[in-house]
Amino acid sequence: MQKNALHILLADDDEDDRLFFKDAFEEVKVQTKVEFVFDGLQLMEHLNNPDNKLPDILFLDLNMPKKTGKECLIEIKKTERLKNLIIAIYSTSSSDEDIEDTFVEGANIYIKKPSDFNALKKIINEVITLNWHYHTSGLNRDNFLLSLK
Repeated sequence: MQKNALHILLADDDEDDRLFFKDAFEEVKVQTKVEFVFDGLQLMEHLNNPDNKLPDILFLDLNMPKKTGKECLIEIKKTERLKNLIIAIYSTSSSDEDIEDTFVEGANIYIKKPSDFNALKKIINEVITLNWHYHTSGLNRDNFLLSLK
Protein backbone atom coordinates (compact mmCIF):
# COMPACT_ATOMS: atom_id res chain seq x y z
CA MET A 1 0.00 0.00 0.00
CA GLN A 2 1.23 3.48 -0.81
CA LYS A 3 2.34 5.37 2.28
CA ASN A 4 -0.05 8.30 1.91
CA ALA A 5 -2.96 6.39 0.36
CA LEU A 6 -6.34 6.86 1.98
CA HIS A 7 -7.49 3.52 3.39
CA ILE A 8 -11.14 2.88 2.51
CA LEU A 9 -13.23 -0.08 3.66
CA LEU A 10 -16.60 -0.85 2.07
CA ALA A 11 -18.97 -3.23 3.82
CA ASP A 12 -21.56 -4.26 1.23
CA ASP A 13 -23.05 -7.64 0.31
CA ASP A 14 -24.02 -6.62 -3.25
CA GLU A 15 -21.33 -7.57 -5.77
CA ASP A 16 -22.55 -5.07 -8.39
CA ASP A 17 -22.42 -2.25 -5.84
CA ARG A 18 -18.88 -3.24 -4.82
CA LEU A 19 -17.70 -3.24 -8.46
CA PHE A 20 -19.42 0.10 -9.12
CA PHE A 21 -17.72 1.52 -6.00
CA LYS A 22 -14.30 0.09 -6.93
CA ASP A 23 -14.51 1.47 -10.48
CA ALA A 24 -15.47 4.91 -9.16
CA PHE A 25 -12.52 4.95 -6.75
CA GLU A 26 -10.15 4.08 -9.60
CA GLU A 27 -11.18 7.32 -11.31
CA VAL A 28 -10.86 9.56 -8.24
CA LYS A 29 -7.70 11.66 -8.20
CA VAL A 30 -6.82 10.86 -4.57
CA GLN A 31 -4.56 7.89 -3.84
CA THR A 32 -6.63 5.23 -2.15
CA LYS A 33 -6.49 1.62 -1.08
CA VAL A 34 -9.97 0.12 -1.14
CA GLU A 35 -10.85 -3.09 0.69
CA PHE A 36 -14.16 -4.93 0.84
CA VAL A 37 -16.05 -7.09 3.30
CA PHE A 38 -19.27 -8.82 2.31
CA ASP A 39 -21.44 -8.93 5.44
CA GLY A 40 -21.69 -7.54 8.94
CA LEU A 41 -19.99 -10.48 10.66
CA GLN A 42 -17.01 -10.29 8.31
CA LEU A 43 -16.84 -6.52 8.91
CA MET A 44 -16.69 -6.89 12.68
CA GLU A 45 -14.11 -9.70 12.46
CA HIS A 46 -11.98 -7.50 10.19
CA LEU A 47 -12.24 -4.43 12.44
CA ASN A 48 -11.64 -6.36 15.65
CA ASN A 49 -8.52 -8.09 14.29
CA PRO A 50 -5.60 -6.09 15.74
CA ASP A 51 -3.43 -7.13 12.77
CA ASN A 52 -5.66 -5.17 10.37
CA LYS A 53 -5.08 -1.45 9.90
CA LEU A 54 -8.24 0.49 10.66
CA PRO A 55 -9.70 2.33 7.67
CA ASP A 56 -9.60 6.09 7.34
CA ILE A 57 -13.24 5.91 6.21
CA LEU A 58 -15.70 3.03 6.50
CA PHE A 59 -18.54 3.00 3.96
CA LEU A 60 -21.25 0.94 5.63
CA ASP A 61 -24.29 -0.53 3.88
CA LEU A 62 -27.31 -0.90 6.17
CA ASN A 63 -28.90 -3.95 4.55
CA MET A 64 -26.43 -6.80 4.93
CA PRO A 65 -26.87 -10.45 5.90
CA LYS A 66 -25.73 -12.01 9.18
CA LYS A 67 -25.43 -8.61 10.91
CA THR A 68 -27.01 -5.40 9.64
CA GLY A 69 -25.11 -2.19 9.15
CA LYS A 70 -27.06 -0.63 12.01
CA GLU A 71 -26.04 -3.47 14.35
CA CYS A 72 -22.42 -3.02 13.25
CA LEU A 73 -22.60 0.75 13.80
CA ILE A 74 -23.85 0.26 17.37
CA GLU A 75 -21.13 -2.31 18.09
CA ILE A 76 -18.40 -0.10 16.57
CA LYS A 77 -19.39 2.91 18.66
CA LYS A 78 -19.33 0.80 21.85
CA THR A 79 -15.83 -0.56 21.14
CA GLU A 80 -12.98 1.57 22.46
CA ARG A 81 -10.57 0.80 19.60
CA LEU A 82 -13.23 1.51 16.95
CA LYS A 83 -15.43 4.26 18.37
CA ASN A 84 -13.63 7.11 16.54
CA LEU A 85 -13.85 5.54 13.07
CA ILE A 86 -15.30 7.82 10.42
CA ILE A 87 -18.41 6.02 9.20
CA ALA A 88 -20.26 6.93 6.04
CA ILE A 89 -23.59 5.10 5.84
CA TYR A 90 -23.89 4.04 2.20
CA SER A 91 -27.38 2.70 1.58
CA THR A 92 -30.21 2.42 -0.91
CA SER A 93 -32.57 3.41 1.91
CA SER A 94 -33.64 7.02 2.17
CA SER A 95 -36.11 6.42 4.98
CA ASP A 96 -36.22 9.15 7.61
CA GLU A 97 -36.08 6.44 10.28
CA ASP A 98 -32.79 4.97 8.96
CA ILE A 99 -31.26 8.44 8.61
CA GLU A 100 -32.35 9.45 12.12
CA ASP A 101 -31.29 6.14 13.73
CA THR A 102 -27.82 6.17 12.20
CA PHE A 103 -27.35 9.83 13.12
CA VAL A 104 -28.28 9.11 16.73
CA GLU A 105 -26.01 6.03 16.82
CA GLY A 106 -23.00 8.10 15.78
CA ALA A 107 -22.45 7.71 12.03
CA ASN A 108 -20.66 10.70 10.49
CA ILE A 109 -22.53 11.04 7.22
CA TYR A 110 -25.38 9.39 5.34
CA ILE A 111 -25.17 8.77 1.59
CA LYS A 112 -27.99 7.39 -0.51
CA LYS A 113 -26.43 5.08 -3.11
CA PRO A 114 -26.62 6.73 -6.52
CA SER A 115 -27.47 4.68 -9.59
CA ASP A 116 -25.42 6.95 -11.85
CA PHE A 117 -21.64 6.39 -12.08
CA ASN A 118 -20.76 10.10 -12.38
CA ALA A 119 -22.89 10.90 -9.32
CA LEU A 120 -21.05 8.18 -7.39
CA LYS A 121 -17.66 9.63 -8.39
CA LYS A 122 -18.81 13.08 -7.28
CA ILE A 123 -20.04 11.73 -3.93
CA ILE A 124 -16.85 9.77 -3.32
CA ASN A 125 -14.73 12.80 -4.14
CA GLU A 126 -16.81 14.92 -1.75
CA VAL A 127 -16.51 12.39 1.09
CA ILE A 128 -12.79 11.71 0.80
CA THR A 129 -11.88 15.39 0.54
CA LEU A 130 -14.05 16.51 3.47
CA ASN A 131 -12.20 18.07 6.37
CA TRP A 132 -13.38 15.42 8.83
CA HIS A 133 -12.00 17.21 11.90
CA TYR A 134 -14.20 20.19 11.11
CA HIS A 135 -17.14 18.10 9.90
CA THR A 136 -17.29 15.80 12.93
CA SER A 137 -16.85 18.60 15.47
CA GLY A 138 -19.92 20.38 14.11
CA LEU A 139 -22.00 17.30 13.37
CA ASN A 140 -25.67 18.10 13.04
CA ARG A 141 -28.62 16.90 11.01
CA ASP A 142 -28.08 19.60 8.39
CA ASN A 143 -24.69 18.26 7.35
CA PHE A 144 -25.37 14.57 8.07
CA LEU A 145 -27.29 13.69 4.90
CA LEU A 146 -24.96 14.24 1.96
CA SER A 147 -26.83 15.69 -0.97
CA LEU A 148 -25.08 17.05 -3.99
CA LYS A 149 -26.59 19.99 -5.75
